[in-house]
Amino acid sequence: MANVLNSLFGGGKPDPDPVKAAGDSDFADFAEGAEPAPVSFPPASNPFGGAGLPAQTARPYTKWYNVHERHSLSDFKTEGIILLVVALVLVLHLIGARLNRTKAKKWIRAHAVALAAEFALVGFSGVPLSASDKSGDELLKELSDSNASQGDDILKEKSLFEFATYATGRANVAFVDVKLTLTKRFNPLKTLAEQVLGFFIDSFAQPEDVMEAILYPFDGKEALTVPGLPGAAELRAKDSKSAYDGFVWALVHKESMKQVRDDRYDVSLTYTKDHAKLPSWLTVMTESAEITDVVLTPELIAAAEAAGDRLEYLIITDQPIEKPTTINETTPRKRVYLKYRLPSDNNYDNLLPIFKQFLRVTDVLVSAGRFRPEVLRKVKASRDAAIKQIQKVEEDEKAEERLAEREKAKKAKRDAELKALDAKAQKKYLEREREKELRKSTKKQTTRA
Repeated sequence: MANVLNSLFGGGKPDPDPVKAAGDSDFADFAEGAEPAPVSFPPASNPFGGAGLPAQTARPYTKWYNVHERHSLSDFKTEGIILLVVALVLVLHLIGARLNRTKAKKWIRAHAVALAAEFALVGFSGVPLSASDKSGDELLKELSDSNASQGDDILKEKSLFEFATYATGRANVAFVDVKLTLTKRFNPLKTLAEQVLGFFIDSFAQPEDVMEAILYPFDGKEALTVPGLPGAAELRAKDSKSAYDGFVWALVHKESMKQVRDDRYDVSLTYTKDHAKLPSWLTVMTESAEITDVVLTPELIAAAEAAGDRLEYLIITDQPIEKPTTINETTPRKRVYLKYRLPSDNNYDNLLPIFKQFLRVTDVLVSAGRFRPEVLRKVKASRDAAIKQIQKVEEDEKAEERLAEREKAKKAKRDAELKALDAKAQKKYLEREREKELRKSTKKQTTRA
């Protein structure tokens, strides 16, 4: 009977597998596996004869240390394209910047002689110390040597596309500022975009290489802007003011005429008239025909014709470029402006004559720039009209300010009176105020009808 029970229920017989006996069948595979045997490594021989040193294991072979087996050049196509683009942009930038510097140097080398011949001091280096104790011819000789020693440094690089120079020390001229604005050759994409926009949009100017110069005649205020120069009193007349009447006169390329009139307030005071002695692409903008007869000399006509259609304008003015908004801005300030496009071949033989006439135009004005009273009255009438308009605007603004102040004072008085009353009196006060406003509005409607 015991054997039967043992055979049925397994009682009395130990379970050979403890894992199965525990009833955990999930680890049956691990329980049946054989235990791993430890791997024995033969001891490495010690070349120094010592014993007990651990043996070094050799680094296993892997592709991690062999880049040429893990990657190929085809995996770096994106990086290669990026590097090529960066290199191309850098090369174009360097080439464009060098081209601009070369073009600017070509200009100053062609015009340095003319500037040095007309002015005692050219460039931004200032008066040399060796000239501080000299005067007369010795001073002029020292300044001339200083100008010659500067070379290309007469022209200062303000940016990769802007260059400037400066000259002073001449009779009838306080100083001259010259600025070269070149195409942004160091950024071809931007230049191309500007050219496309300029082609399709008239108001957007296409990029060009241009020279702009401003000449400041003596008008008694040059001491505020021009530095003191030893011996400068010997280079000008005793009277510090320019001895010619103020006016606005311009010699303008016909294609630029509308743009110049729109951009400059002073030129808007003139009227346009063709001149028989000028080439077909140029026109005169003046306030009086008598002014044209004085300013338009045969030398200036020949120089303008030699310059060709590269000449943008030559403007003689005493009015501001921007429309004045205050009486102070209407004060006459004599200036002479010259602008022309630079040639692509850097040959300035045809442009040098107009530049020299620009530097000498004040001599012509001082010698012959006195006009009849009738002409001056006509010139003065346009200035007076502008002054009256500004005065009217200022008076209207002052009237509005006075009205606002009265309204403010009235409101303050009303608030003080209302605040001094009790609630019942305030209510009656507001009701009377509304009735008064209603009567005013009704009266206005009746008057309009």
